[in-house]
Amino acid sequence: MFEIKKTEYINKTFRLPADLVEKMEIIAQKKGISLNNLVTQCCNYALDNLDKKDK
Repeated sequence: MFEIKKTEYINKTFRLPADLVEKMEIIAQKKGISLNNLVTQCCNYALDNLDKKDK
């Protein structure tokens, strides 16, 4: 059966270096996704690829 799922979001504020944000904005624009989506994907990738000793 088709089930509609809703993702819960929480607003947080993070301070990032200006040059990093600029690079990410360019990538997000080229890929046609939001900056928020790119940041989420980057964080998930980093967490999924931590060394096992760091988890």
